[in-house]
Amino acid sequence: MPSNTALLIRALLYSLLLSLAACSSLGQRDPLRIDLVGLEPLAGEGLEMRFAVKLRVLNPNDAAIDYNGVALDLEVNGQPLASGVSDQRGQVPRFGEALISVPVSISAFSAVRQAWGAAGYTPGQGLPYQLHGKLAGGLFSTSRFTDSGTLNWPEPASAP
Repeated sequence: MPSNTALLIRALLYSLLLSLAACSSLGQRDPLRIDLVGLEPLAGEGLEMRFAVKLRVLNPNDAAIDYNGVALDLEVNGQPLASGVSDQRGQVPRFGEALISVPVSISAFSAVRQAWGAAGYTPGQGLPYQLHGKLAGGLFSTSRFTDSGTLNWPEPASAP
């Protein structure tokens, strides 16, 4: 007959295995698709420029995703440009989408660095960007994301 200590150890091992199995089933969802869809100017202070970064969040899962904060960093032309956070809360419906606006700041130093890096830029040429961030949703449901592409600035109107 096993001792009480052996029974206790066996019970703890079974509990540990069951909790690990439960935790592994929490992460079984498809990743969110998050795209940069717009930049809108906001009022800045001093030498700082501010923009509202518009993100479209697509949820390909069968359950709604609740979020309670967003953080992001934006790089343009391989250089850091802007960063921002927002404590907004919301929900992305199951098999649905949501539009999230995050205010970001561009320091004067970042603006000068971008201007220096874009010295060979010609109008109509696209500038590569990288977006990194996270959509906070609690201890086990925070989603990290990246997006990349090209920012295409319009060409100036030609003189008639």
